[in-house]
Amino acid sequence: MTIPLLEYPPSTQNQRVAGYEVPGDEQPKLYSTANLLSPSEMDELIRAAYSQIFNEQQILKSNRQTFLESQLRFGQITVRDFIRGLATSEPFWQRNYQTNNNYRFVQMCVQRILGRDVYSKREKLAWSIVLATNGLKNFIDALLDSDEYLENFGDHTVPYQRRRIIAQRTQGDLPFARMPRYAEDYRTQLQQLGYFKYQPIGFKTYYPPASVRFVAGVLTKAGAVVLLGGTIAIALSAWGIISL
Repeated sequence: MTIPLLEYPPSTQNQRVAGYEVPGDEQPKLYSTANLLSPSEMDELIRAAYSQIFNEQQILKSNRQTFLESQLRFGQITVRDFIRGLATSEPFWQRNYQTNNNYRFVQMCVQRILGRDVYSKREKLAWSIVLATNGLKNFIDALLDSDEYLENFGDHTVPYQRRRIIAQRTQGDLPFARMPRYAEDYRTQLQQLGYFKYQPIGFKTYYPPASVRFVAGVLTKAGAVVLLGGTIAIALSAWGIISL
């Protein structure tokens, strides 16, 4: 028996109102296959899809899904199917699911697939239950098959961060791409495995001022000269060449 999705309210009543935005330079560019695209336009759409799902720091040659790209170019799958393939691919699983706990992974997927941040901790809990009980693929399917996704992006539009720039604000929200790929708990695991041994988490490397480093260097060299001279004098005295 499938556990139903835990109910969660929007963070504000405004979330129930359809978005209205004034077009501008900072508004996200929409990529869609609703109209016939040229090869270069299709390339831009595919890159936008990778950027949305993997984020810029994970756009690597090893992450490419060339078979899915070919299917999309020839119209065998929709943009929504392409997004589904990227979000359930092995690289996405390794680089995002394995490096985060369920709550953080849910937040990342809601941001990247639904184009908004989670409303509350209760929504994180709701989707985490789906992820834990139904698995990664069914969790991604639930997001892509939701009414919210279909109403905002449908089958042909690449997801994007919705309502980041609002006319009444002097400054928009930070892009979701600014969110680190993994949280502190995973960095702690890496430290325990031997990473960051020269700079433990919670400590900063301290560099003395340049004047202090210069004086320390001079003293070190002077001490080395004195030590070398004393060693030579002792050796000459032992051989009877000089007397101390």
